[in-house]
Amino acid sequence: MAEFCMPSLGADMEAGRLVEWRVKPGDRVQAGDIIAVVETQKGAIDVEIFQSGVVESFLVEPGREVPVGTPLARILGEGEAATAVPAAPAPTPAATVPPPARSRVSPVARRRAVELGVDLAALSGSGEEGAITLADVERAAAPAASQDRAGAMRRAIAAAMSRAKREIPHYYLSATFSVEPALAWLEAENARRPLPERILPAVLLLKATALALRAAPELNGTYAGDGFRHSDDIHLGVAVFLRSGGLVAPALRNADRSDLSALMHELRDLVARARSGGLRASELSAPTMTVTSLGEQGVEVVLPVIIPPQVAIVGFGSIVERPWVEAGAVVARRVVTASLAADHRASDGHCGALFLQAIGRLLQEPEKL
Repeated sequence: MAEFCMPSLGADMEAGRLVEWRVKPGDRVQAGDIIAVVETQKGAIDVEIFQSGVVESFLVEPGREVPVGTPLARILGEGEAATAVPAAPAPTPAATVPPPARSRVSPVARRRAVELGVDLAALSGSGEEGAITLADVERAAAPAASQDRAGAMRRAIAAAMSRAKREIPHYYLSATFSVEPALAWLEAENARRPLPERILPAVLLLKATALALRAAPELNGTYAGDGFRHSDDIHLGVAVFLRSGGLVAPALRNADRSDLSALMHELRDLVARARSGGLRASELSAPTMTVTSLGEQGVEVVLPVIIPPQVAIVGFGSIVERPWVEAGAVVARRVVTASLAADHRASDGHCGALFLQAIGRLLQEPEKL
C-alpha cells in the first residue's frame, strides 16, 4: 500500500490546503491522473498521482491545510487487499430530507474562487441552468481578497529568494550575441506560416538554452543535502509574470526534444494555464533549470536569483540594435545579452562560460534548432 502525500510545489512551499478530491474511495487511478486540487500561495494547483492502483481511503478532508509530506490518501497497488474496517452500527432510521440543490460550477470558476477567497455557496450563477461562471466569481471577489493573495505570494517569493541568496554561493556571467541570423531565419519562416502558427523569438532562446544544457550537465539538476543531483531530462522552468502580481515558473518538459512548433504551442499553453489557474503540480516541481526574461520591458541585462533546489538560471534581456564588428567593419546588428547565475557548489565559471558560448553558437545556426 502506498500513501499519496501533500506535494512540494517549490522551495517556498511549507504547507498546502486541500481544496477538493477529484476521485472517491474505490476508484481506480492511473499514474498521471489528476486526483486532487491543492491551494498554495501560487493559486489552486491540479495534483497528479504517480502510482497506478485503487484509492482505498482519504486521510485528509477538503478544507484542511497540512504540511508538505503529510499523507492525504492510501492507494492500493495491484493485487493488494483493502484494510479491514469494523462495521459501523446501523443508524436509526430518520425522516428523509431532500438534499439541498448544489450549484453547478465550472472548473475554472472553482479554481478562481479558491484564489480570490470567494464563497461559492453565496453566489447565484448566470450561466446555463444557473451554473456559476468565471465572470460570476470575479464580480463577487472583494479587492481585499485579491490583495491578500498577492501579499501571500510576495511573502513566499521573499522567503525563497532570501533563502537562495543566504545558502547558494552564486556566480554570475554574461555574454552578448548577435541574433541577426536567427531573426532573419525566423522572419522568413514565419512569412510561410499562418498567423496562429508563427514562432516568437523567445522560443529560439528557449530551444538554444535547452540544447546548450546537453553540453553543461553541471547546470542541469538540483542540489540537496547530499550534493548535486544531475538530471538526464531537461525541463526548462519558464518565469511567467502574473497580472495579479508575483510570478510562477512552471516547466516545459523535455524542451531539448521538442521542435520549434511544438515548443511554441507548449509555451502558449503553459502561460495561459499559469494565468488562469490551471497548472499541474508536476509542472511546478519539475524544472531542472529556469529561464527568465524582461526583454518586453526594455531591460537589456537581467541578473536573476537561482530558484532552489535548482543550481542555475538564465536571464535574457531585450533584443536591441547595436554597433557590431564583422570582418573588420562596424555594422548595425540586433543583439541580445544572456546572463547566467549558477551555484558554485555544483559548477564553476569555466563550465558556465562554455554554456553561454554554446547558446551563442546555436543562435548562429537557427535552422538546426
